[in-house]
Amino acid sequence: MSYKQISVEVADGIAWISLNRPEAMNSITLQMINELKDAMTAVGKDKNVGVVVLTGAGKAFCAGMDLKALGEAKFENGAIGDSYDLPMRACIEEMRNSPKPVIGMINGACITGAMELAINCDILIASEKAKFGDTHCRWGLRPSWGLSAKFPRLVGIMKAKELTFTGRLFSAQEAEKYGIVNRVVTPENLKAEVKALADTILKNSAEAVAAGKYLYNKGMATTQEEAMKIEFTTTFPIHDTHDRLKEFLK
Repeated sequence: MSYKQISVEVADGIAWISLNRPEAMNSITLQMINELKDAMTAVGKDKNVGVVVLTGAGKAFCAGMDLKALGEAKFENGAIGDSYDLPMRACIEEMRNSPKPVIGMINGACITGAMELAINCDILIASEKAKFGDTHCRWGLRPSWGLSAKFPRLVGIMKAKELTFTGRLFSAQEAEKYGIVNRVVTPENLKAEVKALADTILKNSAEAVAAGKYLYNKGMATTQEEAMKIEFTTTFPIHDTHDRLKEFLK
């Protein structure tokens, strides 16, 4: 399928998905949300894809919602409305439920709604030039794409409150310190670092990786005791164990 506001390229087991409105810093529109969900569904089912990379075209990852497009929304109690919220929540769930690990390649600005999207990736690698921030409070908005549930689990409740209440932007290095990103690299090495990481994942059992993703996501959404039960009682279709262990099973 062809897209207008994102681009998709599949090569060597990796699906590279780019938010593709560089003239608007890849700001989010309803069309982009729907295209991204469609692409995530497609690559999740594609047997030629083992890892998904999400990034932004040009200098920004994403500047958040397109404020001009928000003029179409019916604001009520600080929410942008179901016309945007429900599709984005469905898109995020598609990312989280995909058996394929999703790496966020954060090449530049990653602000508010973009950060809500990014922290639902499985791994984040950021350029030294990346900037992050939650500016909901600047605009009289409240988070509605899962930030209040996910953000404090990453950075701690006190830091999450500080960053949300102040709405300040912070650097990639701070994001790494807070536990938002896995590592920070130079802009010129960003894509190579992400590809090397994806290639390392691709060498492992795709079914075991999918099992690990499922268990981590389910476990983090509940208590530790319940997470243990989920791990102990859930079975997974992993078929390559014997082949991978055959040298030890002689």
